[in-house]
Amino acid sequence: MTKLKQRSIISGTLILLLANGCSLKSPDSSVHRRTEPEILSTSQKPNLNNPPEVDQETFIPNTDTDIQTKDSWQYLISLFSIPEEDNPRIDEAVAWYLAHPKYIETIQARAEPFLYAIIKEVEEKGLPGEFALLPAIESGFQPDAYSHAHAAGLWQFIPSTGKNYGLKQNWWYDGRRDIYASTEAATSYLQNLGELFDKDWLLALASYNAGEGNVGRAVKRNISKEKATDFWALDLPTETERYVPKLLALAKIFANAEYYGVDLKTLEHKPTFSAVNIGSQLDLSLAAKLSDTSLNELFQLNPGYNRTYTPPEGPHRILIPIDKVEIFEHNLASIPNQERVQWQHHKVMSGDSLNSIARRYKTQTQVISDVNHLSKNAMPVGTSLLIPLAHDKISNNPFIQANQLAPTIQAKTKENRPKPSKIKYPSYKVKAGDSLTSIARKLKVRSKEIALWNNLKVNAPLKLGKTLLIKKNTQVAQKNAKATQKNSKVKQKSAKRKPANKPVRYTVRSGDSLSTISEKFNVRVADLRKWNKKSLGKSLKPGQTLTVDTTHPST
Repeated sequence: MTKLKQRSIISGTLILLLANGCSLKSPDSSVHRRTEPEILSTSQKPNLNNPPEVDQETFIPNTDTDIQTKDSWQYLISLFSIPEEDNPRIDEAVAWYLAHPKYIETIQARAEPFLYAIIKEVEEKGLPGEFALLPAIESGFQPDAYSHAHAAGLWQFIPSTGKNYGLKQNWWYDGRRDIYASTEAATSYLQNLGELFDKDWLLALASYNAGEGNVGRAVKRNISKEKATDFWALDLPTETERYVPKLLALAKIFANAEYYGVDLKTLEHKPTFSAVNIGSQLDLSLAAKLSDTSLNELFQLNPGYNRTYTPPEGPHRILIPIDKVEIFEHNLASIPNQERVQWQHHKVMSGDSLNSIARRYKTQTQVISDVNHLSKNAMPVGTSLLIPLAHDKISNNPFIQANQLAPTIQAKTKENRPKPSKIKYPSYKVKAGDSLTSIARKLKVRSKEIALWNNLKVNAPLKLGKTLLIKKNTQVAQKNAKATQKNSKVKQKSAKRKPANKPVRYTVRSGDSLSTISEKFNVRVADLRKWNKKSLGKSLKPGQTLTVDTTHPST
């Protein structure tokens, strides 16, 4: 790389860092803005979502017969433009994919619903076609994917990054799971990174994972040492050093499928779903009936909605199977706006509060406040409130609720989703010193599960005496729940793990992080850093040995 080009990269990086306040991006995050198209692609199992509220132009698909009849995978391969390289890191990733053929098969199946829309955005932004495969690395092509770092969606946004790029996140809706919004934002960000790094797409990819600040500083360090500044020469976080080769390896396999013995499915290159402008709030269970679509299918198609009705302030759009659009629009036109949500009228009486009203109608205070445009929750006696009620009495999106319980980012099928049970679940009464974490350990369940069962935030403080519902339907959970209620001293002793006699030595493996190691040994990340102060560098390396003092478990 010439010195002029190097200076260009450094200057561009510094400008962007100043503009962004030198903020760094989490490896789990993706940086985004909102999107604006109308018709989206999908296939056998829809998993799409609505964009954030904004006046959006109608997306008109390319109707050219030659393009429309092309196979999506072959069409995507024709857009590949990153030169193939011989590199051990790529070879290692190729070997892993070939050793796991089921993974490539699964990726193809999951990608089918969104592939047309993603390819269109990538092509319009002038990006390498390889970037359309990036969701395979980020989320496994799952729009409802949710990571332990609280990243969500196809392109894995963390909450703060999503908000920075216009993706709404509230009780009603999570724009990070909006297929078109997140896809438009991700491709725009990648486009900006390409310009920042003078069309060096590998550096753009690395920045998407590690943040442009990290990559820019790595480039600057190499320039100061008169070293090469290409991706392969930079000292980057271990995850980033594997992230780029993963994508290149996957693209290499797809481009040479016959050579590698990989069977690429045939997928007609055309949209099969349409985003319909509904104009106002709508009960999704009603929308399912109007479109002759099952409620479950509609939720899978619109995973950004957290409730069974769309937000009162928008987005007022819903994705419908393209063969059901006409009947849906016809039926919807016959229903007045005021009848699109089932309402309960409530007249405020003396002693009423938002909390008491919400409990009475089994809804949320924020719902009542949003729908009735209450200012500072003021409710004079005699005020008439509208309370939205779901037709099927479902307060949460069951598709999202089930998937976010998963310990890892995996697709949930109908067979392995939690099924309703009539069993009477045990309960637990909060004692002094209890936390969700300590209770979860005692009852051998997960703290996130307890939080979900009881509509709590994971880090929320617990009220002394509060009764928690424990839905873990196992003999172990029920036995522990009863035992812990009888004797608090016995409960505390039985819950504690027996400390090891001496610290252990742990060899870092591929994919490890301080967070995963801390969870494995039930210790704090801060303690791991303290015990390994001298040996820990900026990142973990496979083969590195760490000291773990298990006599000091995390509380």
